Amino acid sequence: MSLVELLLVTLLLMALAYACGGWLGALSVCRWAGVRDPRLAGSRNPGFSNVLRLYGSRLALATLVLDAAKGMPALWLAKGAGLPAWAQGLVGFGVLLGHSYPLWHRFRGGKAVASAFGVLLVLTPWVALLCALLWALLAWRMHTAAIASLATACLAPLASWWLAPDYVWVVSAFALLVVTRHVWNIRRLGRGGEWRIGRRGIKPPEE
Repeated sequence: MSLVELLLVTLLLMALAYACGGWLGALSVCRWAGVRDPRLAGSRNPGFSNVLRLYGSRLALATLVLDAAKGMPALWLAKGAGLPAWAQGLVGFGVLLGHSYPLWHRFRGGKAVASAFGVLLVLTPWVALLCALLWALLAWRMHTAAIASLATACLAPLASWWLAPDYVWVVSAFALLVVTRHVWNIRRLGRGGEWRIGRRGIKPPEE
């Protein structure tokens, strides 16, 4: 494959990945369940954590599965086409951009944690599983999704350097996007306002 062909295939798959990423699982799950749009309550974020706080674990798990799986077809095509690691990373980045900034939802998307997990599960499965384990452990111990997500994003490049060194810069770019999407959560944590997983009697922040 020539360089021109490589760039063309990569751009086409990035466009497909963006379109897949722009399908927000939380909106579909809540619509199918006949409950209120998650963008209208809680943190107003169309993602796993907000669905969990609003509607419980069953709908949150369905949201997680959809958001993690939606970009996989584009990534499988990228790997099947024999694209190098950097090109596969660009396709994966297209998924995250579509989820975070979907054109058809006025660029108001989620924070890309579940989508990043799905992308890593295809590109670097051992890194993905290690990050998932770390996130679950931190969320269980600290009861705060934002802290778990931020810490996991920061440690993901180190895990990649150890387990998948060819993808370390790719994983670093994914981590940077996730951290950027959590900037508001960082500010809220400073005010003590982050919703805490598994704690009753604490009102979710209305932002």
